[in-house]
Parts: sequence; C-alpha cells; structure tokens
Amino acid sequence: MATRTIDPRTFRLGVVPGATPGKWIDTWKKRMPRIPIEIVPIEFASQRAAIEEVDAALVRRPLEDTDDLHVIPLYDEVPVVVASAESHLMAVDRLTANDLVGEVLITPGDDVLGPLDLPTLAPEFAPIATTEDAIATVASGVGIVVVPMSLARLHHRKDVGYRPLLAGRTSPVVLAWRREHTTEDVETFIGIVRGRSANSSR
Repeated sequence: MATRTIDPRTFRLGVVPGATPGKWIDTWKKRMPRIPIEIVPIEFASQRAAIEEVDAALVRRPLEDTDDLHVIPLYDEVPVVVASAESHLMAVDRLTANDLVGEVLITPGDDVLGPLDLPTLAPEFAPIATTEDAIATVASGVGIVVVPMSLARLHHRKDVGYRPLLAGRTSPVVLAWRREHTTEDVETFIGIVRGRSANSSR
C-alpha cells in the first residue's frame, strides 16, 4: 500500500516595520513544528502589492477588506513624539498637541500616520526619506518626529527620547491575506492571533 506523502511547505508571513508578531510566531512553532514560518519584511508603501507574495501579512491601515482581501484588526499603536534627549519636551511623561506649538515637525518619506493637524511648523530643509534618518536628525535638536511607538523603539538612540502624544492619531495594525488563498495554514494562524487553543473549532 502506497504511503501518502505531504508536500513540504513554509508559511510566509509578511511584516511591516514595527509590527510585533513574536508571541504568535512562538505559538506557531509549538503548534506547527513541521511547517517552518518565514518572516518576510515588507515596506508600508508597498504593503498591498507585497500581500500577493506571502501567505498572510501584518500590515498597517489604511487597508480595507475588499472582494479579494480579508482584513482582521489586531491592535492600535499609540503615537509618540520623538525629540532630542535634551529637548524640553522630554521633561514631562506625556504630551498634547498644545505642547507642540511652534515645533518643527519632520515627516519622513516612509511616514505611516498621514496628516496630523498639529500646531507645528514645516521644516525649511529638504525632505528626509526614512524614519530612521528623521530620528537621527531630531537627535541634533532639529525638530520632532511623530511615529507609532514601535517605530520609535525600533530606531531608538541614546540621544533621543519619546513621549506618548495624547489624542494623537493611532496606527492600526491588521492581519491581511488574499481571500482566494485562505489555506489551512492561514486558518491556523488566524486562530493563533485570535487566541484560540489548538483544540478550538474554527
């Protein structure tokens, strides 16, 4: 009698900068030890196209549930103000829009929050392409950057600090995948992010 073979496969999970899938990856490895999980870094600007190349992805809104895409909300990231460690803004535990009057707001080319409607000033220097470079710039005392907290942590430096921005625009992180590729592995990962046990029904 012939033995049925199972084709080897890998679950490819796209992840935008700052997303934190660690606990879900750990659960996957325990629950699905025979199916490796591969983390595929993707950029916010090209995240919609990148979803086509992976099994599922942790991405940021704006991204909507459409006829060809499933989207599950996961969590909202708090925005923070990043400034020089010597800035007067670091003297308090949290900030409001009123605290930022007259500050130079640097919006990097890879910004994920969009227009913030803050009482800030535009820079008089050339645009800065990346969040990492923008944070390096504010380290010198030139302006501020507003980003989700995870990106502030990702690009943290000893010469900068960050504080939560109260009532600021959050950055929703979602799980997205192509409807036509809702596989057993995708269903398993959905169960993991939703906190289902291994024996739970879908």
